[in-house]
Amino acid sequence: MRQIVLDTETTGLEPSQGHRIIEIGCVELIDRKLTGNHYHQYINPEREIDEGAIAVHGISNEFLVDKPAFRDIVAEFIVFIKGAELVIHNAPFDVGFINHEFNLLQNSYPDLASLCRILDTLALARKTHPGQKNNLDALCKRYDVANAHRELHGALLDAEILADVYLRMTGGQVAMLLEDKPDSDSDQSQGIRPIARNRAALKIINATPDEIEAHQQRLAAIDKSSGGACVWLRQHAESN
Repeated sequence: MRQIVLDTETTGLEPSQGHRIIEIGCVELIDRKLTGNHYHQYINPEREIDEGAIAVHGISNEFLVDKPAFRDIVAEFIVFIKGAELVIHNAPFDVGFINHEFNLLQNSYPDLASLCRILDTLALARKTHPGQKNNLDALCKRYDVANAHRELHGALLDAEILADVYLRMTGGQVAMLLEDKPDSDSDQSQGIRPIARNRAALKIINATPDEIEAHQQRLAAIDKSSGGACVWLRQHAESN
């Protein structure tokens, strides 16, 4: 399963008031693992940025003067995201701005929802943690995701942080690392040890029906909270 964690920065809050996208940041997940593949682009919005927006992301009008317009990068952006599930925090905001940019191109491009599935992590967080703060900073604190380096908002940085938050929030491991070489103090460093022929038989302990039921309930809860992305359930179904 291919997912793209996406964030944007803009000139202001409302596309209906003519505000535009000035930065897009995306990171790729495949089967819930970060691949290191990403898409990042600053964009000339062809208009001034609101002072309030500059205070949030720190991107100035002068910085964007020589950057490409959205129409110049839209094709490569679509190639990167098409067919994936987009993971976005407060998706209506970013989706609304992207669709606004598409519409400015005289309907040459369809709505984003026709190109990708969309998962809103803000809606997911509100369902998982009702009545609590669920902005990205609050989720970082709740799931112990480091964000001390985030003095200002930035699309690629926020997408990277959201990817870590999403994986932890939906019960998945960010990575499984295997040591390239054994520890010097481990048995492996002392060579292969033969197993004694007279060793006692290994005791086999099978799960009880209650334990199996509890396990299935846990997998079902992970599958529900992740929007059907529980890989263990899928692997079990394929093995049967």
